[in-house]
Amino acid sequence: MTTDSTVSPLSSVTAIGRNVLEAEASSILATAASIDSSFEKAVKTLLTVSGRVVVTGMGKPGYIARKISATFSSTGTPSFYLHPAEAIHGDLGMVTSRDAIIVLSNSGETAEIINILPTLKRIGLPIIALCGSRHSTLASHSDIVISSAVETEACPLNLAPTNSTTVALALGDALAVAVMTLRDFSRDNFAFYHPGGTLGRKLLLTVGKVMRTGESACLIERNCTILDALFLMTRHRSGAAIVVDPQGAPEGILTDGDIRRYVMYNNLFLQNPVTDIMNTTPVTVYEDQLIDDAIRIMEQHAPGVITVLPVQDRHSRVTGLIHLTDLLKKRLF
Repeated sequence: MTTDSTVSPLSSVTAIGRNVLEAEASSILATAASIDSSFEKAVKTLLTVSGRVVVTGMGKPGYIARKISATFSSTGTPSFYLHPAEAIHGDLGMVTSRDAIIVLSNSGETAEIINILPTLKRIGLPIIALCGSRHSTLASHSDIVISSAVETEACPLNLAPTNSTTVALALGDALAVAVMTLRDFSRDNFAFYHPGGTLGRKLLLTVGKVMRTGESACLIERNCTILDALFLMTRHRSGAAIVVDPQGAPEGILTDGDIRRYVMYNNLFLQNPVTDIMNTTPVTVYEDQLIDDAIRIMEQHAPGVITVLPVQDRHSRVTGLIHLTDLLKKRLF
């Protein structure tokens, strides 16, 4: 077994990677500069569709089409991917005149795509082509043509779809983002369609779903001693104890930091009541508020971040507490 002495060193490999990224970036920038009224027309068409946005492509463009369809769906525009080869064997039955279709083909002459064009025309839905050739069969049978042409591929053989698929993906993203922007698609809307993600959990979960309750909430009365509070905080690793009145309304909060600071600068008597050192103006949050609101309160508090936040109901009774470590464990912070 011989070793090929012509193998490029690592620095050359890094250069290849950099060149590919730069080539694809240049193609995107060139496409951005050439966007014209056809893009605006496509967006207006997609906004008026009462059905779904169908996206299709064959081979590598097919994978890009799947991603574009997924982006539309996740940003509030119902969409599905149509495999062109399956389409001619019955899947065209999923397509209606209330839909619009985005067709990806760099050459505009992909056989599977050309085969479904006559039926798409008979159905009567708008056809938007992301195409590398304005003189192709696809372009001539489409209602709107957005150029995805590139001068060359990043592939050294100028064969493997690289620059062309990257440009098609970027154009699909641009269409989806334009549509969602004009529809005023919000963070709450995004969370609604992504309930399993971190953002969805933050924007849909209420404080009451994640707060500590019962003994772990560390509720104490004003006549408790500092030592009592310290034992309770240690047992439940809460970092704080919430002082409440007989009706359960918050009177103050005592943190382990308050105790440490008092020890440093005063003669601390652990049998003294917690009222000696508690903060009488605690920041609180309601249990029916979204967890994202609570996180914002904790983060933006001056002069520093709050790690423990008392929770109360709408009758001003303390019902629990939120601790920063709990949010971190649930990947909400």
